[in-house]
Amino acid sequence: MLIELLKAIIIGLVEGITEWLPISSSTHVELASALMKTNYSEAFYKVFEVVIQLGAILAVILVYWRRLWPWAEKTELRKRRTYALWIKIIIAAAPAALVGVLIDDWRDEHLGGMWIRAAALIVYGVLFVVIERMRAGKKESYLYREAEDISMGTALKIGLFQLLSLIPGTSRSGSTILGGTLVGVSRKAAAEFSFFVAIPIMFGASGLKVVKYALDGELAFTGAEVLSLIAATVTAFAVSMFAVRALIGFIRSHSFECFGWYRIVLGIVVILWTLLGKSA
Repeated sequence: MLIELLKAIIIGLVEGITEWLPISSSTHVELASALMKTNYSEAFYKVFEVVIQLGAILAVILVYWRRLWPWAEKTELRKRRTYALWIKIIIAAAPAALVGVLIDDWRDEHLGGMWIRAAALIVYGVLFVVIERMRAGKKESYLYREAEDISMGTALKIGLFQLLSLIPGTSRSGSTILGGTLVGVSRKAAAEFSFFVAIPIMFGASGLKVVKYALDGELAFTGAEVLSLIAATVTAFAVSMFAVRALIGFIRSHSFECFGWYRIVLGIVVILWTLLGKSA
């Protein structure tokens, strides 16, 4: 039991770090689970991989509490900007939320393979590298330097880009960050807006999964499984508190190109892993 608890903590660590980076957290969690040979039942793992994301989301809410809470002590102007920001968050979250509900079961059945993940990792990696190389040496000029400055129309465009994250391996944060930078949002604002949009998206996804499995009678977990879920979620929360701040600090003076190269390398690793697994 202690070993399984340690495995859960490691998976929570992986989730907390990778959820906010544009490198596909779900692929990292799946690889970590496979490498450590976790003994979770299929029903439990499907709930586990979604619910631990709530820990990461709670970290974002805490880090950005004053900016996100309209009733925090702030000027009337800032309160209005916060209300407007939430409207933009809902607009950006709506496309993926609506389509995600409609294709949830089909996506799990047809798009969960490692080949699709590998292809998405590599394609997005190339896009990040190409876009950042094209910008290299040019004076940075953005329409929106802060998340609150993003227009309603731009929020919708970012939301449409986020539809691509329904393909495993693309990365939800990767889709929103890439989309944001392409429509004139600064790297910092794109990353933070990606964090904010994750709140309704991931709470909705977690709720949908839990309700679905509850209706199917698949939430009868053992005490050890529940303990593992709690340990992983708490770890994801604690690690995300540092990861979110670290990413924002990093992109103040660096581009996203390094994440592009990382995705390409990881995609190749996933391909080799899949080939070796099939030949074993």
